[in-house]
Amino acid sequence: MAINLEKGQRINLEKSNGAKLQSICVGINWGAIVKKGLFGNKKEPVDLDASCAIYDENKRNLDTVSFRQLKSRDGAIKHSGDDLTGDLNGDDGLDNEVITLDLSKLNPAANYVGFFINSFRGQDFKDIPFASIRIYEGTPTRVNEVFAKYDIANDSAFAGNVSMVLGVFYKRNGDWKFNAIGLPTADRNLEQTVVTIQQNHL
Repeated sequence: MAINLEKGQRINLEKSNGAKLQSICVGINWGAIVKKGLFGNKKEPVDLDASCAIYDENKRNLDTVSFRQLKSRDGAIKHSGDDLTGDLNGDDGLDNEVITLDLSKLNPAANYVGFFINSFRGQDFKDIPFASIRIYEGTPTRVNEVFAKYDIANDSAFAGNVSMVLGVFYKRNGDWKFNAIGLPTADRNLEQTVVTIQQNHL
């Protein structure tokens, strides 16, 4: 049974059978904006960018995976590629961008992995019909078991923003945990969000 995460909730990366999650997918799913016009509705593509940044125990940024760099230098993190539109015909149930993370292959110096979203064209989150994150075992095209899911839409706190921090994986006493953050930021691009996470969320 998936855990429905709430802001600020922290969870252990442990399944019901006691095994720890090692290979994880973080999937982002979102919809295109529907605009009403004189001659019917018009679909406006939405380009959200899912990214993650890796930091050491001193909060120094070691690496960043995004549409510009689809693989971490240690090979532990891979990005499925840039989706420029979102779901144009309603929610198809599939993730538009997926970042896969193999905790066992991470650089040993890595202590935090922060996930975040930026609206590349500056489209306001309040106008996007749906957007969600889910953490699951599987591959970008196959979901074995959803471990946790987090709805980041339908929240007035996101209005007026184009960037947000989804959550941070962090290491404590050798074990990895996850902190669901789900907070908008005033950042305009991913470079700024890397710094925001570094300063406020580690």
